[in-house]
Amino acid sequence: MKRHTCLGALLLSITATGLGAQTLKPGLWEITSQIQGGSGETTRALAEAQKQLANLPPDQARIMRDMMAKQGIHMTSAPGGGTAITTCMTQDMVEHNAVAAQQGDCTYTRSPRVGNRMPFAFVCTQPPSRGEGQVTFVSPEAYTVQMAATTVVNGQPEKLDLQAHGRWLGANCGAIAPPPAPK
Repeated sequence: MKRHTCLGALLLSITATGLGAQTLKPGLWEITSQIQGGSGETTRALAEAQKQLANLPPDQARIMRDMMAKQGIHMTSAPGGGTAITTCMTQDMVEHNAVAAQQGDCTYTRSPRVGNRMPFAFVCTQPPSRGEGQVTFVSPEAYTVQMAATTVVNGQPEKLDLQAHGRWLGANCGAIAPPPAPK
């Protein structure tokens, strides 16, 4: 379960990492995503991990929530079987393109923004994965991400497609602390 939870957090953080244009509003953001493709193993494993997290004893659930909160992430299930994270982006994070904590050992490359689109790529060694995608900025309060990735599941390469949508929830992050700055 831990490996698949880490993979899910990695893919979700990558969707947020592609952001950072100064036109986005700082504050509380919700990022919903759907993963498709591959053998279905990753999608099933993420769904199972979410189910197991929901059924943890209260003490263990609190420990998992606290671990994720230290990364600035509150993760829940989204309608349609996807995943939703709620995260806080500060003004400084938006201005410096530092809107997500890196998960795993990853290198990110962002191409310059052209119009409302910004391509990106990543390579990670843990968990082993690579991919590329594009962020489309819809408004200061919304964006979409399309990404194609290859990862390794049970020793076999697996291709995945991820679609994500970010929406600004408000200026006040409440109890959700911003994630640590990327390395």
